Amino acid sequence: MNALFFVIAALVAVCVAAPPPSSGSADEPIPIISQTQDGPNPDGTFNSAFETGNGIQVQQQGSLKQIDEKTFAQVVQGSWSYPGPDGAPIQVTYIADENGFQPQSDAIPTSPAIPEAIQKSLDFNAAHPPPAVVDA
Repeated sequence: MNALFFVIAALVAVCVAAPPPSSGSADEPIPIISQTQDGPNPDGTFNSAFETGNGIQVQQQGSLKQIDEKTFAQVVQGSWSYPGPDGAPIQVTYIADENGFQPQSDAIPTSPAIPEAIQKSLDFNAAHPPPAVVDA
């Protein structure tokens, strides 16, 4: 259930953060071009999608996943896209499951590679742990 909350919150954030249309008044409503929804069903599955007049597209589907005899997790996967500042589409795909929300996109910043000297130091430290301290 928490994963579903985070997915919905992320979708709302994308819709709010999308740039306004380049033409028309800011007060002019943006039309919903298409919208589908199936569920939630008794077995925990659902599908939903929508497309807006300013180029936002969202789709997702979910189901229950059995983790062990007594534990189930809601699994949601989907995507959203919207026009970037230059007009090119920005797309994000994701899965949200027992491991959390896992987005993937070229638009998500990534950290730089670890410099070689630092990686060698980390490898050395991992291979040579400090001696255990014994309390007297």
